[in-house]
Amino acid sequence: MTTLIKICGIKTPEAMTAAMESGADFIGLVFHKPSPRFVEIEVAAYLSKYAPPTTKIVGLFVDPTDEILTQTLQNVRIDMIQLHGDESIERVAEIRGRFQKPIIKAIGISSRDDLQKTLEFSKIADWLLLDAPNGGSGQPFDWQSLSGFTSPVPWFLAGGLTPKNVAQAIQITKPNAVDVSSGVENERGVKDKDKINEFIKNAEKLTP
Repeated sequence: MTTLIKICGIKTPEAMTAAMESGADFIGLVFHKPSPRFVEIEVAAYLSKYAPPTTKIVGLFVDPTDEILTQTLQNVRIDMIQLHGDESIERVAEIRGRFQKPIIKAIGISSRDDLQKTLEFSKIADWLLLDAPNGGSGQPFDWQSLSGFTSPVPWFLAGGLTPKNVAQAIQITKPNAVDVSSGVENERGVKDKDKINEFIKNAEKLTP
């Protein structure tokens, strides 16, 4: 099984081109204003036109209102919605039903006890994304806590991944996909094309 790759936090044409040319399977656009990777709707609409149909555009939201989701989806090509906040199972189900898009639900993992949440959210989410408890910090969690983990739905591994550790992370956790943001940046919010290329090459070297 090939491990798919998501480059998240794209906000410039240069970064988008680097991700596309390197072979990213998913592109993440962040619609959470406090993030250094936040992208305005007009820019996101432009960037999303770069991607071929085979590359999925993921819109990342944190506890979004229906108004924000509607405005974004009306203007930007969004193939999947990533919910990275404290959304309840009921809210995830509501968003999935109302907007008719596949849902990725992010879950912070601080210990094996947190894996119980994956069973709950897998009943409604199309994908899960397992991240460090303070998701978005660029810090990894203990991958050994996922030893023997299986999910009813496909899942991403995220949190502190870099070109140097992604192969090891795949070997330990055997995810369906990996998600990187800060690990391919020169500074917060600024992607580096060489790091993107190296990350994807290293991730593709090892398949679970």
